[in-house]
Amino acid sequence: MKTSVGIGSMLVSCYSKSEVQVASPRELYMANKKRQGVELPDWATPLWEDMGSPDLSKFVDVHNGDLLKRRHGLRRDDFVEILVDARSIVSDDETWLRGRLLSSGKSSIELLTNDGQTHYIARDIIAQIVLVAHTRPAYIDDKGLLAFERADMKRRSKLHEKVEKESEGSDDAHLWG
Repeated sequence: MKTSVGIGSMLVSCYSKSEVQVASPRELYMANKKRQGVELPDWATPLWEDMGSPDLSKFVDVHNGDLLKRRHGLRRDDFVEILVDARSIVSDDETWLRGRLLSSGKSSIELLTNDGQTHYIARDIIAQIVLVAHTRPAYIDDKGLLAFERADMKRRSKLHEKVEKESEGSDDAHLWG
């Protein structure tokens, strides 16, 4: 059964399941997001402005269609909400961490919050990650990120060569015996 409920200044349609109405704030936010393009929550707006206010409507997920044209999944610089397992934090701390995804490794995720702090979160304690908005194209389409990674590999290679040349005994690798 469908009913309408007033929440603040908004009128929301809810579905009743045996006398219980179902409409969480997260569901309302996601419905707004789908209906009006990309609308950022209050906590994400300062982070978005710090990035130069990119047009987020260009970076939406593509779940359907030709396999080669599909683009989805977490990306560097995405705005995310991370639900941390409540057993792993101090009782007074917030269980949701919100911010910009800086990096994602095998065992941890690096998150920049709107207060400027960088959090390193172990994947073992993450219960859920909610994507709020993409701020970059998909990895395969991100020319800026690919150029950065190429330049970074060159820089690292030169650094390794320099360290090898400056270390003692490294020039005798051609000698046998």
